Amino acid sequence: MAIKTFSLGGELTVNRLGFGAMRLAMGTFAGPARDPGTGIAVLRRAVELGVNHIDTAGFYGRDAVWANELIRAALTPYRDDLVIATKVGPLPGPNGVPSGQATADQLRGLVEADLRRLGLDRLDLVYLRVGGMTGPGDESIAERFAVLAELRAEGLIGHLGVSNVDAAQFAEARAIAPVAAVQNRAGDMGLLAESEEAGIAFVPYFPLGGGVGSGPVDAERLGKVAARLGATAAQVSIASLLATSPTVLAIPGTGSPEHLEENLAANDLRLSAEDLSDLRG
Repeated sequence: MAIKTFSLGGELTVNRLGFGAMRLAMGTFAGPARDPGTGIAVLRRAVELGVNHIDTAGFYGRDAVWANELIRAALTPYRDDLVIATKVGPLPGPNGVPSGQATADQLRGLVEADLRRLGLDRLDLVYLRVGGMTGPGDESIAERFAVLAELRAEGLIGHLGVSNVDAAQFAEARAIAPVAAVQNRAGDMGLLAESEEAGIAFVPYFPLGGGVGSGPVDAERLGKVAARLGATAAQVSIASLLATSPTVLAIPGTGSPEHLEENLAANDLRLSAEDLSDLRG
């Protein structure tokens, strides 16, 4: 049997198949905004189906619809076992796309805004998200990560993570404070071995492609295995990600109740050695 849970930071037990909140408020950052009632229904159903790890961010939203406010409306009072992870760093530009980047002096305000909108006194996990929509750059993250470490010491944050980082940035963060999770794009698994060895969660974003490109597994290979198992390509893609390592957490997101049910059914999909070999070519 595959391991279905992981201990984030050694103390927060989460189901390895969680939920990404980006698509609750909008299909893309450019909009349009989605019906908030549907987003609330998706969240409540996700928790009913066993999700206890929700990944969100203060910049997930459009117009009057924002993911953090939907989470609060749908799920408060929060269950004791629910872990909410958020990200700070990106700043939305005039078109809604998170193209700017917060300075160290702005991070406290972003964390405090997440606390208010989620209705929490403490955030379970906060990632420093580096850069925009592209991959990690060469900049130092030490000053910004040190601010989050200070907020953790004050009790506003439980655990820290880094997102969209390279090996040097990962090392910088770990030299400042314990890192509980790494969130890089699915397909960019370069830090997986180091994370696994250290017991750090690896949480790939855009596990199904994110609507901005192909997913992490070749579509033809996905289709072949999905047909053999009587599953969907999305289910096989999620299951293959979970099979990569016991430290990998999957956070597929959707604004559709039907797609939610489909994605979470991947938790019961078992891939054989032949399936995994075919998927990895």
